Amino acid sequence: MKQDATRSAAYTVDCEDYVHVVEFNPFDSGDSGNLIAYGGGNYVVIGMCTFQEEEADVEGIQYKTLRTFQHGVRVDGIAWSPETRLDSLPPVIKFCTSAADMKIRLFTSDLQDKNEYKILEGHSDFINGLVFDPKEGQEIASVSDDHTCRIWNLEGMQTAHFVLHSPGMSVCWHPEETFKLMVAEKNGTIRFYDLLTQQAILSLESEQMPLMSAHWCLKNTFKVGAVAGNDWLIWDITRSSYPQDKRPVHMDQACLFRWSTINENLFATTGYPGKIASQFQIHHLGHPQPVLIGSVAVGSGLSWHRTLPLCAIGGDHKLLFWVTEM
Repeated sequence: MKQDATRSAAYTVDCEDYVHVVEFNPFDSGDSGNLIAYGGGNYVVIGMCTFQEEEADVEGIQYKTLRTFQHGVRVDGIAWSPETRLDSLPPVIKFCTSAADMKIRLFTSDLQDKNEYKILEGHSDFINGLVFDPKEGQEIASVSDDHTCRIWNLEGMQTAHFVLHSPGMSVCWHPEETFKLMVAEKNGTIRFYDLLTQQAILSLESEQMPLMSAHWCLKNTFKVGAVAGNDWLIWDITRSSYPQDKRPVHMDQACLFRWSTINENLFATTGYPGKIASQFQIHHLGHPQPVLIGSVAVGSGLSWHRTLPLCAIGGDHKLLFWVTEM
C-alpha cells in the first residue's frame, strides 16, 4: 500500500501579518538554536527556533521573536550575512532585504540599542534575488528585472555590474571559491561568472521558459537545480550544459527551487497559488514521485534548515514547517 505523500505542516508559528518571505540563517551563528528571518508588508522579524528533532526536551517547536525591524515597504527578499553571531558580546545580527521600492537595505543590530540600516540604490526594477558572499560577508550580489546583476560592498558602492539578456531571477555564491557566482535568467540561461576577471566562464540552458528560480547545490557544486514552466530541472555541470533530469511538477507554473543544505539528492519546489492548493513539494532524486506534498492555501518563500531535513514556508499570518526523512 502506497503511503499518501500529502500532509499538513508538522509545526506552525503564528505571525501578525501575511509572510512574503522566510529564510533560515544558513551559517553557524554560534548558538544551538536556529535563527530565522521573515518579512511581511512593512517589517522584518528575527526569531529563534528549536525543534524536537534536535533537542530532546523540546516538544514540537520552541519559537521566540528576538527583534522586529520596521521596514516601511513590502519585504520581497532576505539574505543573511555570515557575520551574524550570537556567541559574541554584544551579539551581531546582520542581514539585507530587497523591497518593493527596488532598494536593498542592509540591517545591523546588537538586539539592544544599536539598530542601523543602510540603503543600497541602483536597480531600476524589481529585485528577484540577493545573497552575501558566504566566506567574509563583505559583498552582496543582487539580480533584477532590470536585466542586471550587481555586486555591492557594505558601504553601498557597486563593485561590479553584469548586463544580462533577460530578467535576473536567482543569484548564488560558491561556498568555497568566492570569486565564482551563478546567475539564472528568466530566458532559461544560467551563467557562472568569475568575479576576478568579471567574465562569464560557463553557461547552462534549460530550453524552457520562463525560468523562475535556480539554486546551486552547496553539498555538491557540480549540481544545479531550477524550475522553469511547470518542471523542475537538474544539471550536472561536468557532463552537459543541458539538464540531466527533469520532471513536470506544478500544474499552475513552478515558482521556487531550493536544494537541501544537508543532502545533495533532496530538494524542494513551490508552485504559484492556482487551482490546486498543494503547491509545496519535497523531492528525492532516487524517487520518481515527490516524497512529500505540502498542502498550503497560500505560501511565499522557501527555506531549508541548516542541519535538519526541514523546510519553512511563509503563509497567511503564519510560518509553516515540514519535516521529511533523509
